[in-house]
Amino acid sequence: MQETTSFNHDSQAGLDFVQLAETIKIWGKELGFQEIRIADAKADMSEAESGMFAWLDQAYHGEMDYMAKHGTKRSRPFELVPETQRIISVRMNYFPPQATDSWSVIQNGERAFISRYALGRDYHKVLRAHMQKLADKIQTAVGPFNYRVFSDSAPVMEVEWAQKSGLGWRGKHTLLLSRQAGSYFFLGEIYTDLLLPVDDPIGQKGSFCGSCTKCIDICPTQAIVAPFKVDARRCISYLTIELKSSIPEPLRPLIGNRIYGCDDCQLVCPWNKFSQLTEEADFHVRHGLDDVTLVELFAWNKEEFESKLAGSPIRRIGYSQWLRNIAVGLGNAPYSKTTMTALQARSDDPSEMVREHVRWALEQQIDKQRNQHNNRE
Repeated sequence: MQETTSFNHDSQAGLDFVQLAETIKIWGKELGFQEIRIADAKADMSEAESGMFAWLDQAYHGEMDYMAKHGTKRSRPFELVPETQRIISVRMNYFPPQATDSWSVIQNGERAFISRYALGRDYHKVLRAHMQKLADKIQTAVGPFNYRVFSDSAPVMEVEWAQKSGLGWRGKHTLLLSRQAGSYFFLGEIYTDLLLPVDDPIGQKGSFCGSCTKCIDICPTQAIVAPFKVDARRCISYLTIELKSSIPEPLRPLIGNRIYGCDDCQLVCPWNKFSQLTEEADFHVRHGLDDVTLVELFAWNKEEFESKLAGSPIRRIGYSQWLRNIAVGLGNAPYSKTTMTALQARSDDPSEMVREHVRWALEQQIDKQRNQHNNRE
């Protein structure tokens, strides 16, 4: 990411900001973004800010200490990047073409489900690279200007700013929803002090959700504790990605075979009938991760994990956490000798966390074997 550049205020004099904003949107689409809109960095964020602190006070962020670390920098852009006047919000579709149907994988307990956003390359790097190209084009056109590029990489309230810009509205699952594209897209932002004209929001949170509660009802762990409120400590995405310690035992059976993230709330959302496949090759499926057995993944050694997941967002969780997640999936899988053998092979893993989850998984498999035997009698 390029550092903030020095900015000469006089260089804005004489700029046609209306034309510049239209040109930025054209460039953005040429660079692979599906939509680009602009928000006023001084827009009223008081409701979002108070909601954020209330969420933190309830400890819904779990072990994500970074959520509390930056205080009002999340909701007040000028505290993060001084002199910020506008926020350019972008979205890019990520659902990969030819990925195996998600429900068919989730419903097959022997296979591993990985959230569809993580089947390709790390979106942080991909989006930042595209946004940097956009910033470079702007700089070529107008000269040096003050900006910073973000993609889930700093204390930025991405969904709130996307909503303010008119990219969509916040759904009851807390994700951004678009009438044109559902929710299968990434968001990114460019903070800048270019005085671009701002776009109008299309609605507030829940504007086009109506009485629908499909996302709340489907959540395997009931992590959506109220509309627009997620208790991350119960969310499978948090448990498999953000949580670095042991997964609470009562939640393990509810995770099923979801070993990295969870898409259930998006899969049932009616707005995703409008979702579009990605045109970005970096988000296409790599290494067959859309449909692979838990046993196969559990057999990877550390070198295979590092090499096969190079450039993937999954690699960031580390090898032990990867094995921990798969062990839970194997514990939830139907009983089989193959599964038992795979788990037993990891019973002396160097990581105590992995060993503990393997012990739990073996207990689940033994119980299922016993039940099978009793049912045959």
